[in-house]
Amino acid sequence: MKSPSLSLRLGLSVSLMGTALIIILAALMYFILAQQLYLKTEHGLRGKLEQVEHNLRDDMTQYELFKHPHALLDMVMGHDNLSLAIYSLKPLSEALLVLPRTSAKLKLPKIPASNNIDFTEWSSAEGINYLSASKIVILKDGIAVKVLLTIDRSEDIILLSMNVKSALMFLPALLILIGFGAWWIVRRGLAPLARFRDIAALVSTQDLNHRLSVKDLPPELSELAHAINFMLHRLDGGIKQLSEFSDDLAHELRSPIANLMGKAQVTLSKKRPPEEYKSVLECCTEELERVSRIVSDMLFLAQTSHPATLIPFERIQLEQEVTHVVELFSISAEEKDIILNISGVGTVFGDRLMIQRAISNLLSNAIRHSPQRSHVRLMIEVRHKKMSLSVSNPGDGISAKHLPHLFERFYRVDTSRNRKEGGTGLGLAIIQSIMSLHGGTAEANSTPGGITVFSLNFPLIEQSSIY
Repeated sequence: MKSPSLSLRLGLSVSLMGTALIIILAALMYFILAQQLYLKTEHGLRGKLEQVEHNLRDDMTQYELFKHPHALLDMVMGHDNLSLAIYSLKPLSEALLVLPRTSAKLKLPKIPASNNIDFTEWSSAEGINYLSASKIVILKDGIAVKVLLTIDRSEDIILLSMNVKSALMFLPALLILIGFGAWWIVRRGLAPLARFRDIAALVSTQDLNHRLSVKDLPPELSELAHAINFMLHRLDGGIKQLSEFSDDLAHELRSPIANLMGKAQVTLSKKRPPEEYKSVLECCTEELERVSRIVSDMLFLAQTSHPATLIPFERIQLEQEVTHVVELFSISAEEKDIILNISGVGTVFGDRLMIQRAISNLLSNAIRHSPQRSHVRLMIEVRHKKMSLSVSNPGDGISAKHLPHLFERFYRVDTSRNRKEGGTGLGLAIIQSIMSLHGGTAEANSTPGGITVFSLNFPLIEQSSIY
């Protein structure tokens, strides 16, 4: 079954909410109207009963009540829905006066009364609703009587019933109007999503240049558009980088493979002495070793770039790892009469083997590019709120135009020399990947003919967590 559209679902939700709100408002209006009608009726009864009480107390005796009830009759004349009943208290509930005669008079004596005005709602056998105001009044001759002033509330009930019928009559049309309006508003509000759909349909791995326009978008969709544009920008950069990397990798592997095939084909083209075969095999072995190093470095980069391969870090004493690496490269340094100096101490969280590899790559490059009888310094210090390990060496230096690209894969400052020396162009890229894995950075500073400094900057840990 096909899922309903978002605009339809939102429209129905708003319609249901509107329906519930209208029903609540209608019920509230009904309650308020009923309460106001009751209060109005109660106020009218109270005023009329006070008039009757004043007349009875000042002008009426029990005898005059029988013989001359005209004054009381005048008070209820003209009010078809109003009736007056007066009962004696001794004997109990004897009718002294009932104006006008009503079929519900049998229930009147049962209504209680006190010295205060009390109100009682009741219904007759015919289902007519009444409201009675009752009070005990002392006549002019001192006799106490129970006075009941009753009003027929049929008109109020009819008014409330008409109000309910009118609400029910207009409610369906109102609900349809709300539903259609909600659907139209939601559809209009979601119209920018059609632009998102159109852009998404144009995006492909071959074309990531399309971007969403944020002009005239509401804040919520504007934030979404910015996020999608940023995602497309990152994907575009990643695919370009992957494409460049693939091209570089193909170029790097093509040369040794072409050399291997060329030498093998030339060697096999005719018979040759064993010494020549041996020489060719040695050359092929060197090329295969270079290919092996490239593959090994690529696997290491893939490993450090994949979050699933992360291993728990431990506390690493940088000075110990630097000393260990320096011992490994002591022979290489002695061959060029290079002195290796170590200074500073520091502790970081990380993987021991990865940190050793990063230090090894930097120290190897420093020894390779340092002149004879020079110094290579390895310094550990806290710099810019980072634990920094820097490797500095004299030499030809690196031009400023190359510095931003040094940590890119297969990037070489001097292509011919590095290939001749057997470099893969991945050493600094591996360092950058290792530092990213450790939440740090790698940076390079150099001046042509001066000092070249490569730094590994690790996050600084609290001293209290070291011990």
